[in-house]
Amino acid sequence: MTGGRYPVLTSCDCSICLTTLPTLARQRPDAWVLWLDAHGDFNSPETTPSGFLGGMCLAGACGVWDSGLGSSLDPGRVVMCGVRDVDPGERVLLDTRGVGLVESPAQLTDMLDGRPVFVHLDLDVLDPTVLPALFPAPGGLSDGGLRTLLAELSEAVDLVGAEITGFLAPERARRVATIVEPLLPPPTPGPA
Repeated sequence: MTGGRYPVLTSCDCSICLTTLPTLARQRPDAWVLWLDAHGDFNSPETTPSGFLGGMCLAGACGVWDSGLGSSLDPGRVVMCGVRDVDPGERVLLDTRGVGLVESPAQLTDMLDGRPVFVHLDLDVLDPTVLPALFPAPGGLSDGGLRTLLAELSEAVDLVGAEITGFLAPERARRVATIVEPLLPPPTPGPA
């Protein structure tokens, strides 16, 4: 996570953050997390209507419940954008734990300007008419809107890593690669 190099991880679902975010908090306690997702994933075992681990993973990484994998991420360092499907009990947890919720992507650059930022990108932040999702939520970002957001963000912040989840359409891999390209570190030059 130094010298312009940082990890970019991919996973089938958001539960990867149960391990990545506590590690981030230990390695970079100054880092902020930008949560780009259709869902808050901030339920606890007591508030979840489904019991789905992926819907509780961010809350576990923030210590709302004990996942057994670490919980050192301060929820006050999490900023959410694109979240539009939140359960009632989850909403209470988000509000009482200090998680930031940004309604407009245009606000992100000002809010995170100059800060070290780790990006969690669940591709269901895109509208399901753009890309299919396991748990679709209408009203998401366009592909161009997400690419613009990521490009502006990568210019404004110190990007320290990213995880990309929820890719369910392998036939659209090139399109997704174009959208997320601003998250990718520049290639390191090889030996001369």
